[in-house]
Amino acid sequence: MAEPTTAGPALLRRSPLAHLEERLRAATITGPRGVSLSEWPYITMVSVRVDPASEAAARIEKALGTALPRACGATATAGPHTVLWLGPDEWLVVSQAEHPLLTAELAEALGGDPGSVVDVSANRTTLELSGPMAREVLEKGCSLDLHPRAFEPGQAVSTQVGPVPVILWQTDEAPSYRLFPRSSFADYLARWLLDAIDEYAQPEVT
Repeated sequence: MAEPTTAGPALLRRSPLAHLEERLRAATITGPRGVSLSEWPYITMVSVRVDPASEAAARIEKALGTALPRACGATATAGPHTVLWLGPDEWLVVSQAEHPLLTAELAEALGGDPGSVVDVSANRTTLELSGPMAREVLEKGCSLDLHPRAFEPGQAVSTQVGPVPVILWQTDEAPSYRLFPRSSFADYLARWLLDAIDEYAQPEVT
């Protein structure tokens, strides 16, 4: 009989794209037509629903160290936390902090007031698409206007890439984007992006 494992849940978990790790690494293209795709698994994500004008919202803002964004596409960052606006009373907190601790802290800030604080870390994974051709790759299947005049670093919106609903966050001018698909759609989206990237691995026709 096999010895029972003593590994905790954190050691036994497997990211939605672990089976594609080598393909993601091999797809990296350097140079002026460069683009890369990688997974950032196990990032803490907490869904927050609260009336932005309430005292509970003020307490949550104090716990996060930043105001909750009030406009579509807006984000706010403080320390390890970035808050993404999803709706008039809905936000996604993306953080480097441990998710049980952050969820407990925000739930305590909400108290018994109307609203919700839910750990959704296992609900989505994170894909990072970066490099000079990153925007062109996304434009193959995203109807959102990604030109810098319309979509700037620091903005995040709910949209669709190919047939997959995602939260899309542009993190800097490089450009670099983080995509948050549902874990169940992550494999499809990663393969779609790998196929879209393949064009830039081919010699440029002159």
